[in-house]
Amino acid sequence: MKNLLSFLGLLLVCQSALSQFKKDPILNLQTEDQKLLNWGYYLGFNQYDFQFDYKNNVGQDILVDKSMGFNVGLIGELRINEFLDARFEPGLLYTQRVLGFPGFTSENDAFREVRSTYIRFPLLVKASAKRFGNWKPFVTGGVYTAMNLGSKEDSLDDNSTGEFRMKKNVYGYELGFGIDIYTEYFKFSPSIRGVFALTDELVPDNDPNSPWTGNINAMRTRGFFINFTFE
Repeated sequence: MKNLLSFLGLLLVCQSALSQFKKDPILNLQTEDQKLLNWGYYLGFNQYDFQFDYKNNVGQDILVDKSMGFNVGLIGELRINEFLDARFEPGLLYTQRVLGFPGFTSENDAFREVRSTYIRFPLLVKASAKRFGNWKPFVTGGVYTAMNLGSKEDSLDDNSTGEFRMKKNVYGYELGFGIDIYTEYFKFSPSIRGVFALTDELVPDNDPNSPWTGNINAMRTRGFFINFTFE
């Protein structure tokens, strides 16, 4: 029932938003973008992957089975001029990946489930086009730092006992685009973001010749978001 109500609510929002694209709409929230400071929140989905750099390009690659996760967070926006805004978008993100390591006959050794909960702190610049009626396209980009609460970085166990470890702190950048849609009561902004970690997130196993991590030179997160912003 909760899922149904959420879906119906989102459907009504989208229907109201799409009505703003008609030829001569009544302009909504005409002073919305003139504020020095603006606040909001976002909800969305993500799909995270890993990019591996290997020491020796011999044999099969590690496989990553991706699944959809969710994001939620807040927005603080500082107006720079008519077309540029600085944004701080702290949020919480949950994602899950399953790694498949080649060369094992036992399923317990071949697969590792990686569940990650990130607290993210993105600092972004939003560049918008001129407003057309009740909609306005934009692009956004910037840097972020994140804390992985499920990293297990300090664990003494490793893959030999079934524990896959990652570093707690991650740094990277994100790029995206979207549309601001001005409804009667709020600004609704769907967007798509690509995220790319710059730092190696792998904590190697204690054995330097580990069959799980011995051939990995670096492991970095990459993925995308679909965010729905309400301001």
